[in-house]
Amino acid sequence: ADKRVSIAHKIVERAEALDIPREDIIIDCLNMPAAADSKASLIIIEAIRRIKAELGVNMTLGGSNVSFGLPDRNLINGVFLAIALEAGVTCPVVDVAKIRPAVLAIDALLDRDMYMRRFIQDYRERNK
Repeated sequence: ADKRVSIAHKIVERAEALDIPREDIIIDCLNMPAAADSKASLIIIEAIRRIKAELGVNMTLGGSNVSFGLPDRNLINGVFLAIALEAGVTCPVVDVAKIRPAVLAIDALLDRDMYMRRFIQDYRERNK
C-alpha cells in the first residue's frame, strides 16, 4: 500500500502544480486478482483508505479485476465493491446492470439514501 500511496501523492502534487483542482483528480489504485495474491485485496483497500484520508481525491477501481480466475465472479465483485466504496472509491468501473442494486443497497446502509428511497424505487422497477 505504501508504494500506491506514495505514487498518489506524486500525482496530486504534479496535478496541483498544473492548477488541476483536487476534485478533478482521479486516482486508480490498480486492483489485482485475489486468485493470484490472497493479500492483494487487503493492500488495495488499505491504499484506498489512506489516499482518501491523506489526499481527499476521487478514486476509481476496476471492479471485476479482483475476481479474475475465480468462480461466482458476480458475488466476489459485489462484496469487494461494497468494501471499496466504504473505503473511499468514488467512481468504480463496473457492469452497472449487475452491480446497481448492490451500490444502492450500500448507499442505503451507509446513510447516503435518506429513507432508502432510491433503493426501494429501484427494487420496484426491477420487480414489475
